[in-house]
Amino acid sequence: MTINEIKKGGLLLFECISGSKAYGLDTAGSDTDLKGVFYLPARQFYGLQYVPQVCDETNDAVYYELGRFVELLAKNNPNILEILATPDDCVLYRHPLINRLEISMFLSKHCKDTFAGYAITQIRRARGLKKKIVNPVEAKRKSALDFCYAIKGYSSVAVSQWLKKHGFNQQRCGLSAVPHAKGLYALFYDPDGALGYRGIISGETANDVSLSSIPKDEKELINLFFNKDGYSAYCREYREYWEWVEKRNEERYSSTMQHGKNYDAKNMMHTIRLLQVAEEILTTGKLQLKRPNREELLLIKAGNVEYDNLLNRANELIERIETAFESSSLPESPNEKEIEKVLVEMRMELYKVIF
Repeated sequence: MTINEIKKGGLLLFECISGSKAYGLDTAGSDTDLKGVFYLPARQFYGLQYVPQVCDETNDAVYYELGRFVELLAKNNPNILEILATPDDCVLYRHPLINRLEISMFLSKHCKDTFAGYAITQIRRARGLKKKIVNPVEAKRKSALDFCYAIKGYSSVAVSQWLKKHGFNQQRCGLSAVPHAKGLYALFYDPDGALGYRGIISGETANDVSLSSIPKDEKELINLFFNKDGYSAYCREYREYWEWVEKRNEERYSSTMQHGKNYDAKNMMHTIRLLQVAEEILTTGKLQLKRPNREELLLIKAGNVEYDNLLNRANELIERIETAFESSSLPESPNEKEIEKVLVEMRMELYKVIF
């Protein structure tokens, strides 16, 4: 099923402009995102071909089947509640039945977790992005050898430097584990390669050091420490960083670099917006989509606010949300029986069913 088929088949119940234009935060380069609600043909709904949602190739337009839409409303999903709260100037089509779904049926104290909780995850993402921008990972991947250290007496040095100083080849080295000392090894050297030592590592992609069979009378040159935990953490960071580089939105990244604040400004704008909305819902019992503080939020989007100031602002809002939650007159959760009753009545009208 496609969006075009939904419209041609007369299955559309609601359609609206969403995102920055609905928030009143659109600028010259803003996209037009569409959201909608539809119902399935009776045979498809009652059969095995249930379709919960339909989207276009870019995900700029997403339409939800009526039951899925109501289910997400009952869970206080921010994106779905925002569809129901769309201001009239952004509504493109509204079937009369949609008016049965009043937002007051759904707003509850759960909004603290869904709106503010989502915003907090965005703050974590912003911190992670800032770390990636400020601390880029070199393309050339380090090996386990880079996390090995030669220890002699009270001093240590990178084993690669120690090998270079003595003119040694890591492949002629042999390691033997030191009992009861995690990560500590005795290092031996075979200049002629006659003893069959396996080297410190077997190759650039090795995840651990190699152990060799050491003749009984051989004398170690030094002790070697392999920081395996450090190497594992580096491998994870390397993988995450280069996956991020591969998948990142280059336009958003370029914008981030241009304003020089080293954070995703659009992401942080929406984070502050979500926290403000969460506080408003808990204190007023209403969801106002069009933001009254457009200029403040666009300053954030433009990267004109320092990152630390934004984090302080977010923390203040989180504290206020906690206070608002305690005194809120909203129900703890939506009345699922009432919601189900309305949904059943809507379906009965759509499918001409009589119970």
